[in-house]
Amino acid sequence: MTFLVEHGPAIAIAIPFLAAFTVPLVAKLGGRVRDGCVVLSLALTEFVVLMLAGDVLANGVRTYALGASVPSLTAPAGFPVRIILEVDAMSALISLVAMTIAFLASLFSLKLIPAKEGLGKFFALFLLLSAGMMGMCYTGDFFTLFVFFEIVSISSAGMISFFRSGESFEAAFKYMVISVTAGLFLLFGVGILYGNYGMLNMAAIAGEVAAGHSLLDVAAISLIASALLFKSGSFPVHMWKPDVFQEAPANVVVMILTSSLVGLYVLFRILFTVFGTVSTAVAGWLIVALGAVSIIVGVLMAMPQRNLRRMIGFVAIAEIGYVMLGVGTGLVSMQPVNAFGVNALSGGLFHIVNDALNMSLIFLAACAVAYITERRDLSGVGGLAHRSAPLAVFFLIGLLAISGIPPMNGFASKLMIFESVFFLNPLLSVIGITGSILMLAVFVKVFVALFLGTPYEGKLRKTPKTMLIPMFVLSVLIILLGLFAPFAVDTLITPAAQALLDPQAYIGGVI
Repeated sequence: MTFLVEHGPAIAIAIPFLAAFTVPLVAKLGGRVRDGCVVLSLALTEFVVLMLAGDVLANGVRTYALGASVPSLTAPAGFPVRIILEVDAMSALISLVAMTIAFLASLFSLKLIPAKEGLGKFFALFLLLSAGMMGMCYTGDFFTLFVFFEIVSISSAGMISFFRSGESFEAAFKYMVISVTAGLFLLFGVGILYGNYGMLNMAAIAGEVAAGHSLLDVAAISLIASALLFKSGSFPVHMWKPDVFQEAPANVVVMILTSSLVGLYVLFRILFTVFGTVSTAVAGWLIVALGAVSIIVGVLMAMPQRNLRRMIGFVAIAEIGYVMLGVGTGLVSMQPVNAFGVNALSGGLFHIVNDALNMSLIFLAACAVAYITERRDLSGVGGLAHRSAPLAVFFLIGLLAISGIPPMNGFASKLMIFESVFFLNPLLSVIGITGSILMLAVFVKVFVALFLGTPYEGKLRKTPKTMLIPMFVLSVLIILLGLFAPFAVDTLITPAAQALLDPQAYIGGVI
């Protein structure tokens, strides 16, 4: 166990990365062997991430210098000279959420995707995306951030277009255009930092920025922040998200959704930890404004949609807005830090966790309905609760959680956000609450149409256990985080928020 914890940051990236190159070869032995390899590799990664998170919460920041004789030897010459991975309470939390979703998505996909040749390549992309997300969570320097960012973008676009329909090509093209543009912004920002400081390590640059910053730092942070907002799918670069939700397989969608949240984590890490002295109230207000508009646009565009998957895509845009609303408020109140700002930041971080769980559950439930009815268009489907009660229950839990209805987890995080942003501007609370009410109206209408009324008389396939188990696990986590929200906040969220508000432990782990 000591070995796993000591080398955990590297192992968590290496397992899915190496498995991605192994799966296409193993696939020649049969579909079951291929599927077993995928699920086992992600289960092992989940175990390593869980062990690492426990160690970080108990003992503090863990650093890992690649290639060093001693992994903790990060600055042998007084400054970092190697690629360094660094894990604190914030990155440990996000990596745990990301890998949990990846593992559950892999289970869900075992019966969802029709058996055909070439699936080894599909799952190779799936594993590469998982490795890229772990790299984005743990990287401690800007260049490897760019590398992992590109791995996530390329593997995601490949999976969106993998099954070669005209609509999926269009969705993949939109996603790739946004990703390439974001990648260029990120690369230019990283180039400015390297030209200014002659190094790329985040902690080292944070130490230099704290001593004094210039207009070049403002230019760099603007480019990098823009790139990560592109990846998140928030307003005004949200147009790719509904298309991806409508066309991509369910496991791909929840992975891309999670990678968007990982991108937001990286943005918050850079704004608070690296550029804490540069990130002024102006940057915070900008994030708050984009978050509020994302809520408005997402909800209003979701209401007239007739395609369920596309509707959920617009709701995902609105849910990103709640995260930005909370964390942006925390950034506005950072100098000096005050109580409502800390509560808003904690609420925003808590909502990252809840958004990953809630949106994954509602989307998987919707895709399971399409699977059992063998219909892409669900407009003529109704009364499914009579013949598939578990799916009705899972869908109901998901819609209540997303809409912020107690005792689900979404209520806890949204309440923290609403009561905090009220002190910043009461109108923001009004926008957030109204958005949640409209979400509830939209999802209740869908629930009534799909699950209530006269029993469905068409042919139904049996829901596979590999689909039911991930939805059951997500439902349990949603309910537990709602019922025991204070414990979750104290144990997981508060340490993560403190890691952002007080970056000295992160910086001191390297220099």
